Amino acid sequence: MLSTKINQLSKTVLLRKLLIGNVSAQSKNLHGIVAGCYQAPGEDGEIVLTGTTESLNTETGGKLLQALNTSNFDGKPGSVRTFTNLSDKYPLLTVCGLGEENLDIDENECLDERKENVRIGAGAGAKELKKYKVDVMSLDDCGDAQSAAEGVGLSTHSFQEFKSKKENETSCTFNVLSSAQTSEFEQGLAMAEGQNWARDLMETPSNFKYPELFADKVVQRFSAFKNVDVIVRDDVWAREKGMDCFLSVGKGSDKKPMFVELHYNQNADEQKKVVLVGKGITFDTGGISIKPSSGMGLMRGDMGGAACVLATLHIIAKLKLPVNLSVLVPMAENMPSDRAAKPGDVFTALNGKTVEVDNTDAEGRMILADALCYADEFQPSTIIDVATLTGAIDVALGGAAAGAYTTCNNLWQNMEQASYTTGDRFWRMPLYKHYTKQMKCSLTADLRNTQKKARSAGSATAAAFLKEFVTIKSWAHLDIAGVMDNSGGELPYLNSGMSGRPTRTLVETVRNIFT
Repeated sequence: MLSTKINQLSKTVLLRKLLIGNVSAQSKNLHGIVAGCYQAPGEDGEIVLTGTTESLNTETGGKLLQALNTSNFDGKPGSVRTFTNLSDKYPLLTVCGLGEENLDIDENECLDERKENVRIGAGAGAKELKKYKVDVMSLDDCGDAQSAAEGVGLSTHSFQEFKSKKENETSCTFNVLSSAQTSEFEQGLAMAEGQNWARDLMETPSNFKYPELFADKVVQRFSAFKNVDVIVRDDVWAREKGMDCFLSVGKGSDKKPMFVELHYNQNADEQKKVVLVGKGITFDTGGISIKPSSGMGLMRGDMGGAACVLATLHIIAKLKLPVNLSVLVPMAENMPSDRAAKPGDVFTALNGKTVEVDNTDAEGRMILADALCYADEFQPSTIIDVATLTGAIDVALGGAAAGAYTTCNNLWQNMEQASYTTGDRFWRMPLYKHYTKQMKCSLTADLRNTQKKARSAGSATAAAFLKEFVTIKSWAHLDIAGVMDNSGGELPYLNSGMSGRPTRTLVETVRNIFT
């Protein structure tokens, strides 16, 4: 297996050298192109070329279509073929499959499959072409420049910060062929860049992002944006505020909790204000109720909610969208020690409600409780919290969709429409009073942090717990534990690893609120 990989790598390097040798002396940059092709309409039908691919076929005297047919290319989403020296302008020419040309939205799938196929196809084509270490990659807009750019930006990204030898580390310039689509293409790249930052944050080992370091990363990243105010709070501030639930989680660690808030106000309508709250547990051992050791390393990504809301603001600020948005990120490390919170302990939230800790591994809801109370101080019209909260949502939905809980039908319609657009889906879950009653089972406090029946409706009861700390109707909770990573290959244009989902859908949700 190793020798096969080495041989493939050697062939790729040799091919690049040969192609570079054919490039004019004026420009030694290796230029490649990704062009789209639709799936044949019938079993015996011919594939359908996009306008760009048709032009390339004409330029090659029909050799491109002939080569595609010879290679049995079927145009299915994600299928690719790369040809060398067919085109004088593009030494490397990669054709990507886009699926069927004219697709209606499938209500059962809850997404725009045409857009998603463009992401899959363009992403697969760019990933394949990048293996040749091209310096410039031109891209067919494939009928949807933003979706194409998202697929390209997401598929070609990898987290290699801590590797001594980087793989495929080349600086590649992307450009869309249609100048009329440049704005949409750049917007797609901004979307991908933001989600990739969320992926990087989630992948970063926890010894490099405990609360203080995580806060520093946020300050550093947003220092480039004059339209974003960043405020970093410490544990002294939290104690003075009365955030007893938040502080209870970090008691077992020698890394002090931090609370970061960011504000972006670019809309004249002061009646509309969105607050995003993200769970920022930089590592979760489970505390005294310690987790099994197998797979615990993935808990470096337990701050996925924080990563996604921060990345959402990053995209919005970069695109200068006309919205009013605040982001709140409570950060803590959940560790066992002689100082750690214990099962049976009682803590008081910012709104005065008391909570009995039945399980210290149900820590995310504790820090979110105080953050949601604090969000009220900004008089928001909408609050959305995002958290890798429960394993139960993974059991229920897997990696297909994030679980969404909301008290507002209008907000849900907005969120659902956003997920149709991005292909990164939400699925609405119930918020019955039945679940709230399950959380009011403590003999010593107003609430308990776990449900009465240990294995029943774990995600729904967690959402019901959070609802006790929200006062406005337009609120939603997103449980993203099931979509935290892409190890199952749920989205073909994401590599295996942390996913940064559902960043793009959050951007569209906020944008829709102000439209």
